[in-house]
Amino acid sequence: MSNAISPLNFVILAVSGWLNRHQQRILDYLKEENRILKEQLGRRRPRLTDDQRRRLAVKGKALGRKILSEYASLVTPDTILRWYRKLIARKWDYSQKRRGPGRPRVIDEIRTLALRMAFETRWGYTRIQGALKNLGHGVGRTTVANILKEHGLDGADRRQEKSTWRTFLKSHWDCLAALDFFTVEVLTLRGLVTYYVLLAMELSTRRVEVAGITPYPDDAIMAQVARNLTDEFDGFFRDKRYTIMDRDDKFTPKFRRILRDSGVRPVRLPAQSPELNSQLERFVRSIKEECLHRMIFFGEPMLRRAVGEFLTHYHGERNHQGLGNRLIEPIEEVGTRKGRVACRQRLGGLLRYYYRKAG
Repeated sequence: MSNAISPLNFVILAVSGWLNRHQQRILDYLKEENRILKEQLGRRRPRLTDDQRRRLAVKGKALGRKILSEYASLVTPDTILRWYRKLIARKWDYSQKRRGPGRPRVIDEIRTLALRMAFETRWGYTRIQGALKNLGHGVGRTTVANILKEHGLDGADRRQEKSTWRTFLKSHWDCLAALDFFTVEVLTLRGLVTYYVLLAMELSTRRVEVAGITPYPDDAIMAQVARNLTDEFDGFFRDKRYTIMDRDDKFTPKFRRILRDSGVRPVRLPAQSPELNSQLERFVRSIKEECLHRMIFFGEPMLRRAVGEFLTHYHGERNHQGLGNRLIEPIEEVGTRKGRVACRQRLGGLLRYYYRKAG
């Protein structure tokens, strides 16, 4: 038998030798690249994820300890094999389904909606939290605050409240109502005219009704207002026993007498004590800041329309912190997460309500 190498075998050996040298050059390059990257890191240790450790462990186990000791530069062979034992041998650890440490990040839709509401309105954290809840996103007030602060936005100033009187009122909610006036300047053909708006509030539900809008709240008009409020069929006070009011002269003796005769006892508050009627005072502040102070009224019809639009918004579209950040009269769609998010605007965008639009 001849020991001569056939031409085919010679070609195979030559190609194999070339491939080995070529692979060695690649390995030498990769090792040098790893050394440069480690020099860039300095003393900092690379932080690898479980997935990265798993991938190295699979490749390293196939090579074995001897080859790893020669070529592994990122970690030691023992470390790679330990990863294999922990991350590969534990077949049912479900580590691929684990989320990272800490609380889950807020989904992009909530972040986008919270920022939209903050930019388009002057709402505080709690108002935005309630509006998000209407859209089916139950997030905490702190989460809303963190989202806004990340983008350099502050919340509305928190209102200080006295709790003792409020606690007393709550114990009598079901039979209590409140009355109060506020004024609005209206441009007419005679110039500026002061209009008086009389409000009535049911304290247990925060429902509000306009009892009267007039530039002349005289005795006759106030008497008619009292009769309307206490009407036995549709009067706002038909199931009330008490109503609180200040000592304004416009609450005339005749007005108070009609209330008493119908079974509603007027409770007159001490002078200069608006905090004792804080719920209705808060409504007055809201309607002025969010609506009336941003408009100029040309005639009584325009004023009535603005007040009516705000009341519609107030009852069905505005969340109330005093009611657990809920709506007074929510529609069925409130809280659902189905449908496209839309914004309903009133009075040219002064009042906004975010809701889900049915598909």
